[in-house]
Amino acid sequence: MHAESTATLLIVLAFVGCYTTPDRHGHGRGISIFQANPANGALTPVDVCEEVPNPSFLALAPDQRTLYAVSGGDSFSHISALAIEPATGRLRLLNRQSSGGSNPVHLSLDATGRYLAVANYGAGSVGLLRIAEDGQLGKLIEVYPQRGATGPHPREQTMSHPHHCPFDVAGQSLAVPDKGLDRIFVYRLDAGAGRLLPAEVPSVASAPGAAPRHIAFDPTNRRAYAINELDSTVTAFDWDAAKGGLAPRATRSSLPPAVTTPNTGAEIAVARSGRFVYASNRGHDSIAVFGVSAADGALAPVEWQPTGGRTPRTFALSPDGRYLYAANQDSDSIVTLVVDQASGRLRPTDQTIQTGSPVCIVFAEFAPAC
Repeated sequence: MHAESTATLLIVLAFVGCYTTPDRHGHGRGISIFQANPANGALTPVDVCEEVPNPSFLALAPDQRTLYAVSGGDSFSHISALAIEPATGRLRLLNRQSSGGSNPVHLSLDATGRYLAVANYGAGSVGLLRIAEDGQLGKLIEVYPQRGATGPHPREQTMSHPHHCPFDVAGQSLAVPDKGLDRIFVYRLDAGAGRLLPAEVPSVASAPGAAPRHIAFDPTNRRAYAINELDSTVTAFDWDAAKGGLAPRATRSSLPPAVTTPNTGAEIAVARSGRFVYASNRGHDSIAVFGVSAADGALAPVEWQPTGGRTPRTFALSPDGRYLYAANQDSDSIVTLVVDQASGRLRPTDQTIQTGSPVCIVFAEFAPAC
């Protein structure tokens, strides 16, 4: 059987984290599970896991047997591990462990799946945990406080606020955009010792008041792109994976020219081809599309596509890159957009599915049971 035919047989599941508590204006019930149709991008509800309050970000184990979730909000400081039933996508709680600080907002796993890093927004720290062979979370190994001068914003930048902690493509370096300190920190994982070490270039400064929020690496692991929350910009970096060094190239607005709508940047992603970068705007309620220069990674605006709802806190590209799913937090909706592979442009569809306060989407692919 051809590889393309085999791929069409895969079961594609979407796990959607939804805010649940009143302090987050949550209308969700937990982690909503959908089956995605690769042929037309449609989402079909499968189940809802209510074991995790405010699952504001999710991470999938490399073997796709376990899903990990942080519980966002100032009253939470833990991570949950959930076993995935491949045939249905239904989730079963395995265990919980402390994240090492309040309001954990992001988590990611290294290339081996042995370690999990977590960004504690409320505590201004990054935590590192070990993962057991059965997918359960081990106890916290260490907590790494983020230190530096705060940005100028009088409310949003009064202390360190690490907002993201993804590993690079190689799964060995950890980038930590810190919204409060106007810096992106970089750590190297010492897998043998089970600890994080500052990279040779330990951090890079953003413009004062920019507030770096999320960062995405391109498929070659030679470039990275960060969305800055408070000034609604996107910065392109050269990425030296050997040294763990980020070198800024240029910064672009995530908004169209002359737009004065109050706005904050939220999510960023790079297409599988590396030719396009996507960023979400909350307020303008759009996805900004940028073309990437093959020569130097510079960004050129392509378009701004409305998300069909309010406050796209996150979005995700389907595993095959053919669809973009915009999660409109304040419209309780997920809107499917078609991705033009040649131009990167997004085309609306008539597909909108309701789910309360969606704030994170993660995809998994499984071979169907024989």
